[in-house]
Amino acid sequence: MLMADPLDKALNAPLFRAPNASEVDYPAVVTRLKANTGPGASLTLRPPRSEGESLQANVRGGWSGTIFMDPATGEVLGRRAESGTVVGFLFTLHSSLLGGETGKAVLTLAAFAYVLMLVSGIYLWWPVRWSQAFTIRWTASRLRTWFDWHRVTGAVLGMLVLISVVSGAYMAWPPLAQSVTKLSGASLASPPAVVGGPPQAEAIGRAVDMASTAFPQAMVGYVQVPAKAHQPIRVRLRLPDDPHPNGLTSVWLHPDTTQILQINRWSELDPGTRAYAYIYPLHTGELWGWVWTVLTFFIGIALSAYAITGLWLWWRRR
Repeated sequence: MLMADPLDKALNAPLFRAPNASEVDYPAVVTRLKANTGPGASLTLRPPRSEGESLQANVRGGWSGTIFMDPATGEVLGRRAESGTVVGFLFTLHSSLLGGETGKAVLTLAAFAYVLMLVSGIYLWWPVRWSQAFTIRWTASRLRTWFDWHRVTGAVLGMLVLISVVSGAYMAWPPLAQSVTKLSGASLASPPAVVGGPPQAEAIGRAVDMASTAFPQAMVGYVQVPAKAHQPIRVRLRLPDDPHPNGLTSVWLHPDTTQILQINRWSELDPGTRAYAYIYPLHTGELWGWVWTVLTFFIGIALSAYAITGLWLWWRRR
């Protein structure tokens, strides 16, 4: 997924670009979305984060997918079903094995299996003579060379691969974060209960303005428009000190009056949820700039290579 998004934007520029757009007209956007999706769909709006970028609306309802829009007019630039493209299919495969919550649990079990394989691999690699600990015999037979490569690079890069695997499991399976919070003795963050709604199109723009007033320096990451009554509007913000690229600070607002009901600053969230601020960019390669991005790319290649060479070596030994 590290390279898929840039390639997707380059190959499908008309979906991601709205050159003449300036500010977001939230009432126009939400009105057009409700006309296209029906009243029962929940909407998560991703406003532009750079000049000339389109607005993306993630839709969950009778039809699920992403609608790309001109933020200033609400004009629909295109739409994609949730798994209707290569990128969408890869993301769903990567995040849940196409199996929803069951797939996420399977991914978590696979992450723990990798931990066991890493521990056993380190045990098998641990050298009697350290002078040969990092030797790869390139002139030996192909089997011997691949065995040395698998053993040595696995010992050297294993911990970095472990970071990628465990961080992915943490994001995929919410009970892990919930367990961290419970072990810390803190309470899980939860949205406020409201009476009213669902919100009208005009209320969304006012809600974003109210949230931005509370944090003038923050970037609007997402705007969640509930489909059902008795659910608040949620505006996710990225504060300057938040390492999460989408922001984890939440401002909850009443769907009718747009009064601020609750503010959850990212640094004051329960420990399990607050960890996402670091784990998400750690996993995606965005936490420490381009160096970590490049390293994350090679970690992904290494993980695939270990799976292939490990199976091949096992088969040859048979």
